[in-house]
Amino acid sequence: MKRNSLIALVALALVAGGIYFVQSRNSAGPDQGSSVVASVKQGTDNAAEAAPAAPQGEVRRAPPVEVAGARAAEAVTQLQSVGTLASDESVAIAAEVPGRVSDIGFREGQPVEAGAVLITLDSALARAERAEAESTLKLAESNFSRATSLSQSGAGTQRARDEALSALETARATKELAEVRLDKTQIRAPFAGVVGLRNISVGAYVQIGQTLVNLEKIDTLKLDFRLPEVNLRDVQVGQTVEIAIDAYPDRTFEGTVYAIDPLVDPNGRALKIRARLANPDDVLRPGLFARVTLQGMSRGRVVLIPEGAIVPRGTDSFVFTVRDGMASEAKVTLGRRSNGEVEVLDGLPADATVVVAGQARVRNGQQVEVVSPRQPG
Repeated sequence: MKRNSLIALVALALVAGGIYFVQSRNSAGPDQGSSVVASVKQGTDNAAEAAPAAPQGEVRRAPPVEVAGARAAEAVTQLQSVGTLASDESVAIAAEVPGRVSDIGFREGQPVEAGAVLITLDSALARAERAEAESTLKLAESNFSRATSLSQSGAGTQRARDEALSALETARATKELAEVRLDKTQIRAPFAGVVGLRNISVGAYVQIGQTLVNLEKIDTLKLDFRLPEVNLRDVQVGQTVEIAIDAYPDRTFEGTVYAIDPLVDPNGRALKIRARLANPDDVLRPGLFARVTLQGMSRGRVVLIPEGAIVPRGTDSFVFTVRDGMASEAKVTLGRRSNGEVEVLDGLPADATVVVAGQARVRNGQQVEVVSPRQPG
């Protein structure tokens, strides 16, 4: 009985002590929290008083830009096309009479003069025909002379004289034909040029019209190319063409338009144009593929600036000009672009200095710092 009472008293004492501890903690909490907040606030105020104030009206550094000068130039329409080079004169040498080849008088790929004998055919039969024709002509001349004498003396008739005259003219024609056939056994170059690769050998029998070798005149070449029909008014005889050849990527060649086909190609609706260019050192060859740039008609004076100076905004274009270190924005009207430059048709004077790099940091009326472009590597 005493033991149970003791346990009850201890439990009651513990409960009472717990209640007192909780009440004491709650009564002291708000004051301590206020002290902590006050301490933090005081520390913040002190830090704010210790930090230096930001300077008022600070001047920012002018943005760096790269510039380039505009330039005035003659606006010329440049038309691009592709074409093929051709010989100024070209012919396939062929036989006009049948015969056996007895001699070849040229070396393949070498130049020959006009009239040079290229190929000789066996002429034995042609010489025999000429001898026969000469003999027949002599007999016809004698008969005509005799008939004329008899007619004048009255012993002969006028009919006999006329028949003798006809026989004489026939004999003359036969002899001339024999001489022509004999001459055709020697095949000559019709003009000075370079012979190609022969298709026959000595001893070969050739027929009439059979191609034996080609002859090309290449000291001057022709250039055939086409342009769309919309460029009809931009093309005329006498214009200059610049020609680029893949075989010589480091060189350009110039020619002159000398003929325009009056007939527009109905299939491709294209103009057929022919130019001529000199080839004194024979570096070019017929058949080469050529990239053609035709210098078209002049469109007047324009201002040229680098393409990098253009700032597009919607459908409009702007540039920044620099004068006395101050950037100004200008709206411009653009023309054609070529070789990294663009034509300015309106809105920019020819002596302007334009920003070509750094436009993203520039505003209208802002002071800028002009710097030199960075040199590569």
